[in-house]
Amino acid sequence: MIAERDSETSVDAVLGGRLRLRQPLAGHRVGHDAILLAAATTARSGEQAVDLGAGVGGAGLALARRVAGLCVSLVEIDPALAALAAENATLNNLQDRVTALACDAEDKVALATAGLAQASIDRVLMNPPFRDILRQNVSPDPRRRLAHAAAPGLIDRWIASADFLLKPGGTLTLIFRADGLEEVLAALGGRFGDIAVLPVLPRSDKPAIRVLVAAVKGGQGARVDRPALVLNELDNRPSAAAEAVLRAGETLRLSAE
Repeated sequence: MIAERDSETSVDAVLGGRLRLRQPLAGHRVGHDAILLAAATTARSGEQAVDLGAGVGGAGLALARRVAGLCVSLVEIDPALAALAAENATLNNLQDRVTALACDAEDKVALATAGLAQASIDRVLMNPPFRDILRQNVSPDPRRRLAHAAAPGLIDRWIASADFLLKPGGTLTLIFRADGLEEVLAALGGRFGDIAVLPVLPRSDKPAIRVLVAAVKGGQGARVDRPALVLNELDNRPSAAAEAVLRAGETLRLSAE
């Protein structure tokens, strides 16, 4: 539902109206991925979380809305989107716990300079660009391309940033394209364990389009595969399970916590 519109942005209600987001009318807009990512991220009051590649703040703000007392830093390379993320924190009365930073998720020095010290964070969540620029067409819109298109090695660099930020035993949660799961697992290897994987299917008769992954820094446990989330019934109506997460704000069981 669009609550407000001007010539360049709209204010849209997500999570069944629990969250309002100002975002550009053109370019990347908040969709299911951000809400699924937030729903799959475990966090507790008093912890520090970082949303890498936050855009206008959809995932990080949804997580902050769900977990009272959680402090969240929204890291976004595009200064205009970072400014909108800061505005959205205020729009949702979360400005006391949510901060937006215009910063490159891959630049560890810049992250530390912005106040995100090494091994200081309890939770990292991220929805990194995942379109393979060598195999897939990318958008001509520069902001949409920046949000979606992944240069070779990007997932490894983003996971390295998560490793830099997280405390030992801290948790990383991410969403990625399903056919890139092996790339994600390879990037996690040697740094993260206790890996949990949850596929996201458009319908029960279709292959997965996304995968949600949780992993613990320094974890030693075996990989766990969770039952898939099916977004739509065979008649293309939204499934009850998807509606419970995307509109009613229920969580997705991913990590072992």
